[in-house]
Amino acid sequence: MSKLIFSIMIAAAPLVWGACGGAPPPTQRMADAQSSERTARELGANSVPSAQLSLKLAQDQIAEAKKAMADDENARADSLLIRAKADAELALAQTREVGAKVGVAEAVEESTEQKDTNVGQGAVK
Repeated sequence: MSKLIFSIMIAAAPLVWGACGGAPPPTQRMADAQSSERTARELGANSVPSAQLSLKLAQDQIAEAKKAMADDENARADSLLIRAKADAELALAQTREVGAKVGVAEAVEESTEQKDTNVGQGAVK
């Protein structure tokens, strides 16, 4: 009986030690979140009111994740970095949306000017 218990303990030991090891540092998620934040910032998210909050949240979460990684709280850092990347991507989308709206307005204005030119030349009645 004691041999059976000993065998079970020996077999289960690596599983117990592995479970206590904790999560590995989320270095890839950190790189992804930083890349998304940098892209949003470089495309002008700081100057777009609707994107400023999302960008700030991403920056704060990346800073907090760095602290968590330094304290070996890798699971917490991982979840912070997932949120940071999502916020950075939202800031990027909000920045692009403003650019698209400006592009649409310019296209409509150009189209109106072309229509007026065509009417003035007698091409359209």
